[in-house]
Amino acid sequence: MHIRNRFGLAGLLAFLTAAAPLAAAQAPPEHVALTGARVIPISGPPIDGATILITRGKIAAIGEDVEVPFDARVFDVSDKVVMPGLVLAHTSRGTDRANETRPVTPQLDVYDSIDPSQLFFEDTLRGGVTAVHVMPGNNTVIGGLGRVVRPIGLDLDEMTIAEGAFLKIAVGPRRGYDPMTQRAELRAAFLKHADALAKLAERRYEEQREEDEKPLDVLPDEARKRGVKLIRAEDLDDENRNLLRLTGGFVKVGDEAGDPILPPLGAFVYCERAMDVGFAVQFAKDHGFFDRLVLVLGGECYKAIDELKAAARPVVLPPDLLYRESDPITGEVSETFVAKVFADAGLHFALVPGPDTSLPERLLTYQAARCVRNGVPRDVALRAITAWPAEMLGLGDRLGTLEVGKAAHLTV
Repeated sequence: MHIRNRFGLAGLLAFLTAAAPLAAAQAPPEHVALTGARVIPISGPPIDGATILITRGKIAAIGEDVEVPFDARVFDVSDKVVMPGLVLAHTSRGTDRANETRPVTPQLDVYDSIDPSQLFFEDTLRGGVTAVHVMPGNNTVIGGLGRVVRPIGLDLDEMTIAEGAFLKIAVGPRRGYDPMTQRAELRAAFLKHADALAKLAERRYEEQREEDEKPLDVLPDEARKRGVKLIRAEDLDDENRNLLRLTGGFVKVGDEAGDPILPPLGAFVYCERAMDVGFAVQFAKDHGFFDRLVLVLGGECYKAIDELKAAARPVVLPPDLLYRESDPITGEVSETFVAKVFADAGLHFALVPGPDTSLPERLLTYQAARCVRNGVPRDVALRAITAWPAEMLGLGDRLGTLEVGKAAHLTV
């Protein structure tokens, strides 16, 4: 039996993920088997004539001699290729607006902005994408939390794969800002956060002394140090809660640090130009989130490849992979295919689609094909739309490759 379905490349998602039932009145089959496929697992070499057995939404077996349970729903895909569902690492599409007018909004969550009815999600699914990281846009200073969703579902809770684990920050200037203003606003936001924590620590120490029916015995600076370990997660408003998570989840006043009270956040940091990269890396180191940093790069940022190699952090490449510039003296135009620069440097990167839905660049597979055409190794190009974006989202143990135990997000 051959499969025909309205979702094209990713049409099996409804069958193969536990959170996307076939229909309200019909329970999904416990076992699903795809037989005879050419499987590209990404984690290893291709397998011809393979069977993939899926049990309760997870991959149970892959290989040429897989025993299929008698009650499995079987699809013959002998003339097809099966690979992992594609992972879109960064987009602000699918929301009612990319950014708010205020420049600093760490308390926001795209959960309140994503519209599941937007055609973007169906179009994305048709293109083979089964996981989308929706984030605030780049026109911000601190933009709020993102969320990883399936591009299919009746409501956002059904679509959600992972709640916000990354905060959006922009080093590249928002509209109306120059680089100096952008960086000053970013520094000011963190200084305001540090001051709020110091005052909260002082207040908690005063409250504790009052509860113990003891008079205040120290000056404010010492009270703040002593109050660090008294701060509770519930004492924080949403704005300071997310910034505290970004800086590691523990309160620090001066040299005094408390115990972790919240799970840490990572950050997707937008850099428009090469000059932004060094600042972004150092800022992340200074504020304790360097090991959870993902850089979202503009076209010119390939010029900072030495700094990027030294940082060794994953990056999201711009949708226009071909960077053009003209010599100011001769007027001669030069072109650089930026993905090749990053591949040659050995850095992990994610590809994203172009914004124009009428052009082939809207497809991640086309972006990967452009990479191969311009000298990027085929396995690197495939990883840039599957395994590497899954890893940078902290979902490498669930998505991005076809392996036993992982979620059955497949593209056929």
